[in-house]
Formats: sequence, structure tokens, C-alpha cells
Amino acid sequence: MRIAVYGASGYQAKLVLTELSRRGIDAVLVGRDAERLRRAATEVGLAASPRRVADRTTLTHSFAGCDAVINCAGPFTASGQAVVRAAIDAGCHYVDTAGEQLYLKTIFDTLAGEAERRGVTVVPAVNDGCLPGDLVAHLIADRLTSIDQITVSHVIVGGGPSRGSLRSALHTLDALTTGGLTYDNGAWHSGLPARNTSIVLPGASEPTEMAKFPLPEVVTIPRHVRVGHVEGLAEAALVARLSTSVPPELIDTLPEGPTPEARLSQRFTYVFDATTPDGRGLRGLVQGVDTYGTTATIAVEAARRLIADDAKPGVLAPAQAFEAADFLSAVGLSWSISPRPSPPSDRPC
Repeated sequence: MRIAVYGASGYQAKLVLTELSRRGIDAVLVGRDAERLRRAATEVGLAASPRRVADRTTLTHSFAGCDAVINCAGPFTASGQAVVRAAIDAGCHYVDTAGEQLYLKTIFDTLAGEAERRGVTVVPAVNDGCLPGDLVAHLIADRLTSIDQITVSHVIVGGGPSRGSLRSALHTLDALTTGGLTYDNGAWHSGLPARNTSIVLPGASEPTEMAKFPLPEVVTIPRHVRVGHVEGLAEAALVARLSTSVPPELIDTLPEGPTPEARLSQRFTYVFDATTPDGRGLRGLVQGVDTYGTTATIAVEAARRLIADDAKPGVLAPAQAFEAADFLSAVGLSWSISPRPSPPSDRPC
């Protein structure tokens, strides 16, 4: 089994390479700068692994002889589609760590037919939020006969963004400031206001203020769950910070990403509230530490399974490619499904 990592000198990619090394999976480092690739290979203990310098015109050749590609090079909205096309042309299964909503929708809309014809499986957005959330939503749908709405809420405490994440935020600033896409009545729409502005998190007595946010689960969940409305929310304070433009020259001066200690102190809580037409429903919950480390584990496991399990070709949501409960257990995430709590206004005094 041989897996190419594109953008291999980046912060997230080096965590992916470390995970591949830990599992004894052969890695090929692919990127645009030979010296940066050499330094990255040395840093993660893969100095003897193949390194291939590539631009957009040579990407297909750089993936030759590999079974799958893990793309870690954002902003994906600017460059991701070319990498997906190159992987398909090279006959490689493909996953990426993207969280950019419009990029994700573009891959589904434009490349599904070609991937299917070439016998290649493409599963974008296999990151700490979208993949487990998509799988949990699928498990929720298995337990309900009808779902009117799914509200996806992300709350992250501690840690900090990498330079790559900040560059992606800058590149998708319009979507961040407007809240991105909402799925409603059979189609995706921009500009719809959020139906929910707060959430009571597990173990909390008071609601947390939330704001509309372009989460990738809004694009993936309706592809396998029959639902009328799906919207994404994030903590309002985080949305306000990310919606403030950071000059590219300032991003370049910042640390590459959070330190290992900061990553391990980080906590994330992702909530999936599914409401039935009668106002009841279920709540899915995913909790963990270290978003970047978790993403690396998920991306490697996803690529490994596409190679080993002979997934259906095409562009797929995570729940269309992987068995939900088994995958969640394999990557060690804490998750649960329980009755949806009543909103604060519905609770008896």
C-alpha cells in the first residue's frame, strides 16, 4: 500500500505523514518545493521516502504508482479541483482534509461522473468535523422514520489555527461572513438566515451563542439522509474572529500551527440535533481533543479503507463510503446518540 501526500511540507500534512509512518504505510511526499519537501521528510522521520516535486501540469505523473492520494494543501477552493482531477487521471483513490464548503460542493457537482467512469473513489472533507458528523447523522437517520431538520453545531475550545487554516479562511471570507450554504427543501441556498442562534451544550445550564457558519456537513449529509433542512453553526465568538480579514503578510509571520501541548489541551464538541416533524428527535454528539491530530488519524484511516475495502467509485460522502459505527470506533472518537433535549424555551419552570 502506497499513499501520496500532496502539500507534504505543510503543518497538517506532516501530521498525516507521521501517522502513515506509525502505521508502516509507504508514503510519497508531493509538493511544489524540493527543499521544503526534504525538510519535511527529515522532520517526520521519512528521509528515505520518495519525494516528488510537481506543479499543476505534472500532478498526474507525481501520483503514478500510488494507491491513494491525501491532499492537505489548502486553500482547496483555489487548487483542490486540479488535485482531484490528477488523482482520478492517475487511477488513485482520493481524500482531502478540506473544510471549505463551496469547494466541497463543486467536487460533487463536477467530478462524480468522471471518478465513477475511472473506477476511482473520491471522499473529500475527511477531517475532524465533517467525517464523524456525517457518519453520526447517518446513524441518527437509521433510528428515525422522518427528519424535518438537522442543526450542526461546532464548538472548539483552546488550541489555535495553523497558517494554512488562516489562509483558507481568508480565501473564503465571503462565505464566512454570510454563513455559507444552507440545505432547504431539496436544494442548497446561500443567504438564508439561521433558524437557531444558541445551543445548550452537554453539561451546561446556560445556552451558548451561535452564528451561522459554512460547515461541510451541510453539503454531505443531505446526500444520504432524507431531511428538509440542514444548517451549520459555530460559536459566535469564533465566527467573529474568523470573519475578520487577516493580511496575508501577517499570516506568514505567525507560527506554522499550534504546539503539541496546545493541540492536546484543545477540546472540541460537535452536536447534531435532528428534529422530527412533531418537534422531537435525537441528538448526536462527537467529542475529542486535538483537531489537527484527529484529522490526520481520520485521513489516513479513510485512505487505507478505500484501498483495502474496494469502495464504490464516484464522489461520495463519508457515510456513503464507510460503515459508520465501525469507522468511528476505529479512530477512537467519543460519540453518542440520545433523545434531543428540549430548547430552553420549551422547558418547564
